Amino acid sequence: MSKESRKFKVPDALANVYDFANTLDVRHFMHFGLEHPQSDELAGPKQLADWMQERGLGTEGGRITPAMFEAALGLREALRAYLQCEPVERRRNRDILGALDGALASFPLRVEARPGRGAILSAAREDALAGLSAVAIELHDATLLGTLDRLKMCASEECRRVFFDRSKPATRRWCMSTLCGNRVKTRAYRERQREAK
Repeated sequence: MSKESRKFKVPDALANVYDFANTLDVRHFMHFGLEHPQSDELAGPKQLADWMQERGLGTEGGRITPAMFEAALGLREALRAYLQCEPVERRRNRDILGALDGALASFPLRVEARPGRGAILSAAREDALAGLSAVAIELHDATLLGTLDRLKMCASEECRRVFFDRSKPATRRWCMSTLCGNRVKTRAYRERQREAK
């Protein structure tokens, strides 16, 4: 769990999915007169290895190859596209589901019997990328628990940050209503004022 996921009270059971989806920061807006810099925490295989190690997902030894790195980026892209959809659409959109399914194929899981825990899912991979299977496990578990529907992408085109919707009815559209929501509403208000003239 990262500082960011703790700050926004993302449940531990979804922290890796949240953190992984947000390694790509495409926000492009002005805040207090400064433009938010876009960034990618996973700029290369070394950065991916470091990111995984920081979260306890890395394995000792083993190198992330260019092919492994591409598989990780493919998973992130498919995950972000999935989270961009409304929860109802996620279950119906064959293209989005197919892309996510294809990306998850690189992270096969197996069922293991563990003392005191019963049957659990674990990574079938045994290489440097095995730790990213935690994302697939969290997706599976959150689907069963119904908490995955609360993980969403901000509706603001200038943001596209993934957030956990803690509202009771689970109808939030923006990661922060005071920032993204306010920007969208202010822009819509100004547009209506221009049209009224």
